[in-house]
Amino acid sequence: MNPTCDRPYTVMLIVPTGVGAAIGGYAGDALPVARAIAQVADRLITHPNVLNGAQLYWPLPNALYVEGYGLDQFAAGQWGLRPVRQNRVGLLLDAGIEPELRWRHLQAADAARATLGLSLTEYVVTDAPLGVSLQTAASGATWGTLQHPDSLLRGVETLITQVRAEAIAVVARFPDDEGSNALQDYRHGQGVDPLAGAEAVISHLVVRTFQVPCAHAPALSPLPLDPTLSPKSAAEELGHTFLPCVLVGLSRAPQFVCQTNQNPLSQDIWADQVDALVIPATACGGSAVLSLGQTHTQIITVADNTTRMQAPAKAMGIRAIAVQSYLEALGVLVAHRAGLNPAALSPTVETLRAIAPSASLESLTANLPKMLA
Repeated sequence: MNPTCDRPYTVMLIVPTGVGAAIGGYAGDALPVARAIAQVADRLITHPNVLNGAQLYWPLPNALYVEGYGLDQFAAGQWGLRPVRQNRVGLLLDAGIEPELRWRHLQAADAARATLGLSLTEYVVTDAPLGVSLQTAASGATWGTLQHPDSLLRGVETLITQVRAEAIAVVARFPDDEGSNALQDYRHGQGVDPLAGAEAVISHLVVRTFQVPCAHAPALSPLPLDPTLSPKSAAEELGHTFLPCVLVGLSRAPQFVCQTNQNPLSQDIWADQVDALVIPATACGGSAVLSLGQTHTQIITVADNTTRMQAPAKAMGIRAIAVQSYLEALGVLVAHRAGLNPAALSPTVETLRAIAPSASLESLTANLPKMLA
């Protein structure tokens, strides 16, 4: 790695969605990690799964809230990120949401306008129920499908073209499944978030199609009180909607800039400015990790954050610094920012080892007289 020392130190934090991450697989429980890293980095680039905590959120002025598909495009060098002061957020509501539940979400949006000063456009209700269904892969990871994705896209297009929305908050009616084992496990701090994979499908489709920031909040019937609820899942039990954190995140989500943009700005951020990426140790198979793993970016893998995936850095051909915990990862980031080899902070330092010159170099040396003649 050879970053210039006069630019902001930039860290990306990824906790993949719907893979049962021990930290970040629940209701915003990776937010403390993001808050800590934001104190080490000048800029933190992360995604809604990390920062969303239903009605709980935390303002991080130096954090960039980037949807997962946009994060992949950014890491691949296809899109840049342009920081903003405030977005006009368009609200898209699924026609399948019952009237009372729809009002709950509209009141949450009005509260965000009146209490937090956010800028929202008029809202749109889709012209057909989106028809969300939930699926689980053999690995245990979750995903989902939409019966009417065309209705989703028409609604988003209306918000962008007619009311000049600059970011899109989607609220889709998700199936209620109070008695499922998966939901009960999730409420007790085990298993995989049954909704996360389907949420990613929705936001990916919007961002891929329109290149605008997007995040999703599921509409669900309130669950019965459970005195044994896990603290990691409790944020989602505080009210009737998960919308507040989405509106806060989108209000300052960076806009996407394509490589073909004719008006680059000095504040635009590109993948070659990412100094470090922090990722769960078994979840290194995602597009963003694979892209950054081939660059100067320092990859840091965290063993404590177990997932249902089996994609370690070594198997993916990625060189990484392996740490046990996020606390240890913070120490590595501090050393990395200071230009220190983290190994120098250990009790023992190995001596230098000699290696033989490569055959290609020997061949080059043998031909030097001819080359210099």
